[in-house]
Amino acid sequence: MTSQITKVEVMPKYKLCIRFGNGEHRLFDVKPYLNKGVFKELKNESYFKKVRIISGGIEWPHEQDLSADTLYCRGISLRKPKKQ
Repeated sequence: MTSQITKVEVMPKYKLCIRFGNGEHRLFDVKPYLNKGVFKELKNESYFKKVRIISGGIEWPHEQDLSADTLYCRGISLRKPKKQ
């Protein structure tokens, strides 16, 4: 099971930086979803920025949602370089 989401940050070009409870950060690109059904509304950038964390994932005001599993599995790991 995927760790809980602790933070979501809106990035340029319809990307989200997601921080998980295990300390991992992942970059998730929402662009592939923007022409599909209920996700079309996310093309409005001011609406896109209204994303919030809900139990088990993220959600926008009109109930478009993505699960933590989707965000983790399809997100790109953002690894911070180790300090030497």
